[in-house]
Amino acid sequence: MYVCVCRAVTDRQVRQAVAQGARSLRDLRRQLGIIEECGRCAGCARQCLDSAAPPPTAALDMALQCRTAAISECA
Repeated sequence: MYVCVCRAVTDRQVRQAVAQGARSLRDLRRQLGIIEECGRCAGCARQCLDSAAPPPTAALDMALQCRTAAISECA
């Protein structure tokens, strides 16, 4: 489905941007150019972002794993 008609950006592209690290509407605007014309896509973009973003606990677990790995490499 189209999220941004002005830029012809789909929900698939939003999910792809999230998989590549987008975590905010600002990130999506930088990566995909959405929300720059009329702004009507902001609500739908936010819903797509929220549904595609990893849960905060998964991100925290990943950060802790990276930190633990870095500490064990230093020891």
